[in-house]
Amino acid sequence: MSEISLLLVDGDEAFRRHAGAELARAGYRVETAAGLAVARRLLGSRQFRLTVLDVRLADGSGIDLLSEIKESSPATEVVVLTPDTASEEAVRAMKQGAADILSKPFKMEALIAVLENALHKEALERSHFALEREVARARATDGFIGQSRAVMELIDLVARVAETDATVLIRGESGVGKELIANAVHRRSLRAKQPFVVVDCASLHENLLQSELFGHERGAYTDAIQRKRGLFEVADGGTLFLDEIGELTPPLEVKLLRVLETGTFRRLGGTTDIRVDVRVIAATSRSLEQMVREHGFREDLFYRLDVFSLYIPALRDRREDVPLLVDHFVRTSALAKKRGVRVSDAAMRVMQRYPWPGNVRELRNVIERALILCDSGEIEPEHLPLNVRHEQAAPRALEDGRRPTLEEMERTYILQVVEECRGHRHQAADILGISERSLYRKLKEYEQSPAAKGNGAS
Repeated sequence: MSEISLLLVDGDEAFRRHAGAELARAGYRVETAAGLAVARRLLGSRQFRLTVLDVRLADGSGIDLLSEIKESSPATEVVVLTPDTASEEAVRAMKQGAADILSKPFKMEALIAVLENALHKEALERSHFALEREVARARATDGFIGQSRAVMELIDLVARVAETDATVLIRGESGVGKELIANAVHRRSLRAKQPFVVVDCASLHENLLQSELFGHERGAYTDAIQRKRGLFEVADGGTLFLDEIGELTPPLEVKLLRVLETGTFRRLGGTTDIRVDVRVIAATSRSLEQMVREHGFREDLFYRLDVFSLYIPALRDRREDVPLLVDHFVRTSALAKKRGVRVSDAAMRVMQRYPWPGNVRELRNVIERALILCDSGEIEPEHLPLNVRHEQAAPRALEDGRRPTLEEMERTYILQVVEECRGHRHQAADILGISERSLYRKLKEYEQSPAAKGNGAS
């Protein structure tokens, strides 16, 4: 029990010596103080799990110190010593959070028993707190699967920011699960019973996106035959998730900035300000900082969005989560349940080696494909795509001997998917989990890249 630290505060020197020796013999690590001043200095310099405190001290009331202890260190259990357990001091001590009251004089066996009960109470409270924390974590993830350190840290941050009303910017590559995390923040917030509205900023052209976000009045444009409420109005009281925020055009950036700053906007063709109470969560797979430097994104809007950042690690950076995800996708598949399919150890090793440039979305698609191809009760390596089977843990070196960059890996993967889809961009975009507009932009970038031309991009 030597690890249990105890502070004994009592003005009687003989009692301090005797009780300190007995408690040390019982296994406690004991510090003593004759009054409030020394006790406060000791409490300020280290943490005590237990405090034994006389209510009557030469330099003040022990009740005042009890109140300070429970305020600064609620987990510290305090046993109060008093001449009479029915006194006004004893009643005050219990109201202030004392674990127990012991009246002087007493036998040391009684004090040790009271301390053991206080420790038992503390252990139960710690266990209850840990259970509540695990429940909070489970609720916060809402389907975001993983037990790696990076994921657990992310889940802790989700639980913390969910309790606030702060604007959140979620960062991460395509396919990592940004919408899942946004939904988790919403479900853990006080807005959980209100709408959670999702907008893919990359999938709509500017005029349509503007109408979707802010609505329009009748006659605002040719096809506006009646008034339409925008998604900001639909999400009033709840959360609006703006996915791929980096795809906004400058005019829309200005309008979004105004809503974030004032809480008001106007419908297209409208003249009246509409006030809403909406929490905005944005997400991006692009570097907004670089876009700001290159004048591709408003700096003031970036800082409005980046009040609290959540970064979702790529799947290759948390390979220990691959078996969990594979197991989840297999267990939740109707086809797997019907056939009783499992994953062989060999196939699992292959999937853990692969770097997953398409992240969790790519893994899910691979499992769905393997379940279709698997005629037996076990997914084997031959049921996995060629690129997954032949990829090693580290990307293969290029002709010049260096390792490919993340951008080069993404380009290779996108071009490969487009080729497998025989140039059907809609199908390829669906597999990649990005909008057709984003895919078109990337392919145009690859056409202008010397490396892409060398690889036969078109």
